[in-house]
Amino acid sequence: MDIEIGSNLYRNSNGTIEVEGVPQIYVARHPSTGGLLVNFALFDVDGRMLAKVVDSTMMFNERRAYELTKTNQSVAMKEAESGKILFHFEVKASDIVSFSRGEFHTMKGRLLRVSPTEWKIDKQQTSGLTQDADGGAVSIG
Repeated sequence: MDIEIGSNLYRNSNGTIEVEGVPQIYVARHPSTGGLLVNFALFDVDGRMLAKVVDSTMMFNERRAYELTKTNQSVAMKEAESGKILFHFEVKASDIVSFSRGEFHTMKGRLLRVSPTEWKIDKQQTSGLTQDADGGAVSIG
């Protein structure tokens, strides 16, 4: 599967996105329906888990502070009160999933921002990169 993160394309991945060396996101397609499946763990600045999404379903949602919306082709999560988008994934082609925008803390407490043009963690940013994951995880940060 190819994964776009901002304007960066990671080819031939296994669907795992490691953020700062920790697997934090996993994307896949449902084998029979083709629907987008997202697994995601949301952390606060201290590394404490606030919410967990498994196969595009909210499994843990502290204080019901987060909302998940999904269709067969997209999955998005936002803060209920502010409306801030934490992540937005969508299927662009049969083998390409796009992570086009979002903002959340990594397990190490640093802020990851994804826009249509780049991903950024503190002062580290990447845009316009094409990289082959060789069947493994996409690694950012």
